[in-house]
Amino acid sequence: MTMPMGTMSGWDVAGATLLVLWALAMGGAVGVLAYANRGPVRPWVYRGSVAVIGVGVLGQLGHVQEHVAQVGYWLGHPDAPAWMTPWGTGLADGLQMLLPGRKTFGMELLHLTGNFIFLAGLAGVVVITRRAPTTRARRWAKMGVWMQGLHGLEHLVLTVSVAFGSRAIGLSTFFGLVDPGPGLTTYRVWWHFVANVVGSVVFGLALYHLWRERREVRATFFLRPVPVVTERAA
Repeated sequence: MTMPMGTMSGWDVAGATLLVLWALAMGGAVGVLAYANRGPVRPWVYRGSVAVIGVGVLGQLGHVQEHVAQVGYWLGHPDAPAWMTPWGTGLADGLQMLLPGRKTFGMELLHLTGNFIFLAGLAGVVVITRRAPTTRARRWAKMGVWMQGLHGLEHLVLTVSVAFGSRAIGLSTFFGLVDPGPGLTTYRVWWHFVANVVGSVVFGLALYHLWRERREVRATFFLRPVPVVTERAA
């Protein structure tokens, strides 16, 4: 799928750099929280997980709107090349500087980064519910992590294949066997739109149940056992 690239500016580079740092910080935070949560109860893990989940929600709102906008453009221009929003194009241009000779690399890396942030947000729900294994929030979050993990793997393969100079190879491109054109564009735009909408619904359900079960989840971090007082023998 060919995305038209604009003229890279300093703002594009700054925005792309911040986006990559955001994704790396999210991944690092999830790793630290998951490791710390394996030992004794640490209340700061709860607060850190809440922060990761909140930032993940913001990231996915920005990510999914890009796919909604692409589908909206396709509905009006089904035979035109795939389109990105101005801010999406700017970020892709900034990321393109890493491999300027690889056409569409910036676009592929942009979507890979967005999916990584989304995955980190889902992983935050899994971390915060580790001590509440029977909650519905945990079941939905684990489902989301598996789904988004597979979707993220698809984007990783697409990005790596372009980085090595071939066509984008993945499920959403028929493994590079179909020539670029309206047919391939249509399939890929709708494929990623559906994947992100379904993933967002699963994330939303995990958050909904997390809110409903928040007291149960919070108690696993902050509730202290009440000491048993025995009466002295008279």
